Amino acid sequence: MSAQLVAEGGRLRVSGPVTLANAAALAVEVEQHLSGDVVVDLAAVTEVDSSALSLLFEWQRVAQRRQCKLAFCNLPASLASLADLYGVTELIPAGA
Repeated sequence: MSAQLVAEGGRLRVSGPVTLANAAALAVEVEQHLSGDVVVDLAAVTEVDSSALSLLFEWQRVAQRRQCKLAFCNLPASLASLADLYGVTELIPAGA
């Protein structure tokens, strides 16, 4: 199963697994929507690995280059746990 992306105004809803198997494709897909203020909603993400953290940071770099504001909401517990394990929780901006 691959991840799905739904764009609703300034909100991007990601669902399904976010793993090494689909990180590159998901990176490109989300980058197409990074302009203005964007919140990435991860509530429906079902599986993550460490590549999911890398993906969040890549999206942040792209957003910074494009001078847009990016935040994340509804991080799955597994992703929050990985961020805590790697000591990068404070580097993930939270949004509503």
